[in-house]
Amino acid sequence: MQIRVNGKARQITPSTTISSLLQELRLSNAAVAVELNGEILPKEKFAQTLLSDLDRIEVVQFVGGG
Repeated sequence: MQIRVNGKARQITPSTTISSLLQELRLSNAAVAVELNGEILPKEKFAQTLLSDLDRIEVVQFVGGG
């Protein structure tokens, strides 16, 4: 299956969830916001949300600073 993550094509297996994708990307669930096909996805749905072919995911990572 192919998806787009932040505008870049990526191949995934059919059982990939948002949480497993974030692990592959080495991102923490707590430090990101995820948009799936134009809709903001609540963090509590990351583990059960399976990705589908041609899904579009935008991941925004929070960075602290001061």
